[in-house]
Amino acid sequence: MKGGMQGMLKQVQKMQAEMQRVQGELGNMTVIEEAGGGMIKAKANGMKELISIEIDPQVINSEEKEILEDLVVAAVNKALQSANKMAEDEMAKVTKGMIPPGLNIPGF
Repeated sequence: MKGGMQGMLKQVQKMQAEMQRVQGELGNMTVIEEAGGGMIKAKANGMKELISIEIDPQVINSEEKEILEDLVVAAVNKALQSANKMAEDEMAKVTKGMIPPGLNIPGF
């Protein structure tokens, strides 16, 4: 049994090191989402941080300020959701087979 526990401990340590590597890489991975048919684009990284917003000059009109604000919110929310999914997918690659399906552990 002792050899089995040591083997398991080594697997866990390897998984932890791999998770740290992936977390470091997530800051460099990005997603871009858009709203309003591409008039508003939001870019986020795998750390779920908003990197940039791009607004088509044609939609900048003070009379339609509320519409523009809604489009920005929609694009940002899409980008952050995609960044979250990307981060989850990358972490799932590391933990594949180590964590049983349905076991909800924060950060995995």
